[in-house]
Amino acid sequence: MNQNIVIGRNPLLEVLQSEVELEKIYMEKGNRQGSAKKIFALARDKRILVTEVNKDFLDEISEGANHQGVAGVLASYHYFDYDGIFKRLEERGESPFFVVLDQIQDPHNFGAILRSCEGSGVNGVFIPMRRSVGVTPVVHKVSAGATNYIPVAKVKNISDTVNRLKKDGIWVYGAAGEGAQSLYQTDLKGKIAIVIGNEGYGLGERVRKCCDGLISIPMKGKLDSLNASNATAVILYEVVRQNETD
Repeated sequence: MNQNIVIGRNPLLEVLQSEVELEKIYMEKGNRQGSAKKIFALARDKRILVTEVNKDFLDEISEGANHQGVAGVLASYHYFDYDGIFKRLEERGESPFFVVLDQIQDPHNFGAILRSCEGSGVNGVFIPMRRSVGVTPVVHKVSAGATNYIPVAKVKNISDTVNRLKKDGIWVYGAAGEGAQSLYQTDLKGKIAIVIGNEGYGLGERVRKCCDGLISIPMKGKLDSLNASNATAVILYEVVRQNETD
């Protein structure tokens, strides 16, 4: 599927109600009922071209996915750089709460991680330029529209980025099953960045050594770890809990 296509009514409504730009919208002929009517009205208000097409056309561009009679063409996704993330924080008067992803490759994991980031108040996500999934339509849909609100920065090197974050006064903790310190015994207050490793082999060795510390999630059952997106959610909400506790 073209990476600039958003399919489905709810994902398209999320985009229309955000600051993300759409070039055009395709709508199935005769499909103006319910939320499709709202999509058309919002598109008209934003002066976005709406073209009526046959269902076969929508089936083709969505490659068999459930498009619900609508599809939108995104303008190219705008990635931030390192300095851009901090400029945005300064403009908003926010304290750094970051997630750094070390070669996450599954778009479903990335989308779920972004959804947890948005819900927990993360204000910057860093991903490597290579060997990592980017913001695709699948990521957008799984994120439930979080890609519209979370700034994602592409960086050349994750270990260098971790070191730079530390120099900028941010405590950086890597999630690792063999982490010496339990998540719940770690002080996660203040300026924090959480590093999440690859789905298969976890954190890279260089990245691991750059972190201020490694933290683990206590596992009470037979399995020794959670998947990347679930682990991220658990850790982020522990950060939220600690920072909201007097």
